[in-house]
Amino acid sequence: MTRASTVVATELGLAVLAFVAAVLSWRQSIQTTTFAAVGQAPEFVATRYVTPWILLAAVLVGAAGLVAIDAAGRLLRARRPR
Repeated sequence: MTRASTVVATELGLAVLAFVAAVLSWRQSIQTTTFAAVGQAPEFVATRYVTPWILLAAVLVGAAGLVAIDAAGRLLRARRPR
């Protein structure tokens, strides 16, 4: 395995890892609370979005995209005839 292919494989692995972490962060950002029915008032479910988790998810998606674009560029440069 050449150095270029090792770097590309490592970058693709990091991109996948960052994307998985972004999905987990996004899922952590959504919190629901259920309020039981009281008297005539019906049951109510409130959804709360936690901003720091959403921001982390956005940063991780951006980082994953940049690393994937860099890996694609390196792969295309390595395959181009000189």
